[in-house]
Amino acid sequence: MELQEFKTKVLPLKDRLFRIAVHLLKSVEEAEDALQDVMVRLWDKRGQLKEYRSVEAFAVTVTKNRCLDKLKSKKHKYHLDVQELEVDSGFESPYKRLELSESMQVMIRSFQELPEQQRLLITLRDLEGYSYEEIAEQTGLQVNNIRVGLSRARKAAREAYLKVADYEQQ
Repeated sequence: MELQEFKTKVLPLKDRLFRIAVHLLKSVEEAEDALQDVMVRLWDKRGQLKEYRSVEAFAVTVTKNRCLDKLKSKKHKYHLDVQELEVDSGFESPYKRLELSESMQVMIRSFQELPEQQRLLITLRDLEGYSYEEIAEQTGLQVNNIRVGLSRARKAAREAYLKVADYEQQ
């Protein structure tokens, strides 16, 4: 694969890979570092990329693995910076904005407490908009397993959220 082909097949994936990295690492800086590592790895393997059925699936897999390596190596602790949350401030009262912000924090915590594979499935399907078949290519899971995993992940996140939300209302 020459430079021009690399530019047309791999570089357009950069934004999508970055979003996946941000969702997994929860840090823009770490995601940028991971994406840089991924792009270098893809460039180094450019001669072998034609062997893969889907360059995009391979790139997502490399990104996911790089992010998991970063999480393991740093014993990464998830943190939530309230200033990073963007809440629509439209015509809502300060009380309503605070309530929405707290609700958003609970949702994010619920999502972060999911097992890694469930977080990945939700990220790929609900945030990135991949089809079940594309997710199957990227993860190596069967479509039925993906459907079940997504269902369980959504249910677990919903239950965790409702548990905290119901507790706060009592």
